[in-house]
Amino acid sequence: MTPPRLILASRSPQRRAILERLGIPFEVRVADVEELDSGPPHEVAPENAKRKASDVAATEDTDALVLGVDTVVALGDRLYGKPSAAADARDTLQALSGRAHVVIGGLCLIGRTGTRTAVTTTEVEFRALDGGLLDWYLRTGEWRERAGAYAIQGKGAALVERIKGDYLNVVGLPLAALLELEPELLRL
Repeated sequence: MTPPRLILASRSPQRRAILERLGIPFEVRVADVEELDSGPPHEVAPENAKRKASDVAATEDTDALVLGVDTVVALGDRLYGKPSAAADARDTLQALSGRAHVVIGGLCLIGRTGTRTAVTTTEVEFRALDGGLLDWYLRTGEWRERAGAYAIQGKGAALVERIKGDYLNVVGLPLAALLELEPELLRL
């Protein structure tokens, strides 16, 4: 049996980079779906991942393995999505300052064996962000297009005191969960 083609249903450069680093061959097809931006945090990410994978899978042949991924940042029941402007990013970062929050990664794989999902939760604790550090980070512009307004793999690392769990989940692709769902990916 021919191994399936992996299709990443995401425009995220971070997700692409993680797969590329492992030498996993894949194609990119960007899903066109309306994402949930509210609801129970542990349900939003997997539901968005499923929506993305389903949208792309509907246009692909049955030999494709479509991967949908979504990442949300939550403090309690409050979700922090991608900020729309610097003021929104400032509000988000101030809310996370000196506190622990969770990054929830939802995965959905759709292929010839059906639909499989996984959820990964990583706890991230921020340093207390003084005005200078916060202003510096906002000036970098790195907060754009980032759930929670930061990128841990970049300059946003300066905001983090500690993490507990899967670092790559915070970057955007919970690799351990993905390989548990589909260990054959390392053999493609």
